[in-house]
Amino acid sequence: MLRTRILTALVLLPLVLAAIFALAPGQFVYLLGLLLIVGSWEFHRLAGLRPLPWGGLLITLQGAIMAVLLATWDHWTANPVPPFALACLAWGLMFLQMLRYGPQRQVDTLFRVLGFCNALLVVSTGWAALSWLRLEPYGHWWILLLLVTIWAADVGAYFAGRAFGRRKLAPSISPGKTWAGVYGGVASAALVATAVGIYAPGIAARPLQLAILGAVTAVVSVGGDLFISMHKRTVGLKDTGRLFPGHGGLLDRIDSLMAGAPFFVLAKLLAGL
Repeated sequence: MLRTRILTALVLLPLVLAAIFALAPGQFVYLLGLLLIVGSWEFHRLAGLRPLPWGGLLITLQGAIMAVLLATWDHWTANPVPPFALACLAWGLMFLQMLRYGPQRQVDTLFRVLGFCNALLVVSTGWAALSWLRLEPYGHWWILLLLVTIWAADVGAYFAGRAFGRRKLAPSISPGKTWAGVYGGVASAALVATAVGIYAPGIAARPLQLAILGAVTAVVSVGGDLFISMHKRTVGLKDTGRLFPGHGGLLDRIDSLMAGAPFFVLAKLLAGL
């Protein structure tokens, strides 16, 4: 399994970098939208919904939302702080759903309704944030900074958790996560974001700003991971899909990114970067 995961990652990494640096910004936005439609489809399983009609309705609505956001792009991006503040607020409300989780949580009507709404919010806010970021000056470098921050948080959490992990973070949702892992992930993300941001072209930010940006993104990324894990545990799924050998589905790979992207963008805006 480890070998399969490594081989898949080695194949995906150059493809991701090519999409970021070789594609024009508009091409990146459309490709990202198509990929995230796959994430919307995967979410129907996480919500305990049937493929038809609910999975089909979900991806239809998701495509419509993206189309509306594109058609009104100049309007809502004229002052992007309020839209992304609302996106972060939406994520905060979704995180509150984890307080209701317990081993006895059932796939009932409320869970399905919330899951359907969650799917639309997760994909729409993540797509909007990543698209806006790519369309900014030096947007490809900002996207790379976001990605390496998320990756550093994951790696730092893994090793810190293995070395020092004792107190569990959310044992009923993700038994392997510990508070030590969170601290290690936040520290790693802050350090890597600072190091990469200092040398990346076009990112004119002070080290403290970069460290804060990395730390905030890392904290929220943990919430995104737990949020998807909560859905998987409730419906009894190990993975969101089988798109990537050894890695599961698309949402398994981008759950942290979807949560972290709107907060990354809002922090960037508030810092005037």
